[in-house]
Amino acid sequence: MPHTIIFDLGNVLIGWQPRALFEKVFETTEEVDHFLANVATLEWNEKQDAGRTIEEGTRELIAKHPEFEREIKIYYDRWTETITGPITGTVEILQALKASGKYRLLALTNWSHELFPWARQTFPFLELFENIMVSGEVGLQKPDPAIYRLLHETYDLKGYHDCVFIDDSLRNVEAARKEGLDTIRFENPEQLRRELRERGVEGV
Repeated sequence: MPHTIIFDLGNVLIGWQPRALFEKVFETTEEVDHFLANVATLEWNEKQDAGRTIEEGTRELIAKHPEFEREIKIYYDRWTETITGPITGTVEILQALKASGKYRLLALTNWSHELFPWARQTFPFLELFENIMVSGEVGLQKPDPAIYRLLHETYDLKGYHDCVFIDDSLRNVEAARKEGLDTIRFENPEQLRRELRERGVEGV
């Protein structure tokens, strides 16, 4: 039975959808698709998650795509509009785990160090975690094996033998599994609840 439960945040506990912002910015779905697939890509955003400053990332992208200067600046100027709110069912699971008093609760998130303070202020349930490792603060990001090893060392996880890691990203889950973690790929709160119960987790 797990003793330590490690949560991803984005799209597990907190909804994040850049489309939610850019559907307000562009007139057509095709324009949104093109911008997010070819300009402000996930790969570009991940460099900010790994520690690059927003100013540097924005400047670099404008240099590559000057025709989208306005929209590129909007990405971070209106970044909070990409956050769609708490995923209520998962928050309820987290609260139940905390209330049980039986589990160590940690979080491991890919998030810019410049933006994460806003999340801490906005979502009080983040205080339920013993600690949150933020990729932009440590200069590493999932699925780099080094961030799982840093998590192991920082929080003395003793070989992961009693840990379970929850993430919506297949590549992050696969990388964690290779490091020795038991993993759950998050799909929805009910599926998560079911898989935790299958592992003997109580109170959910």
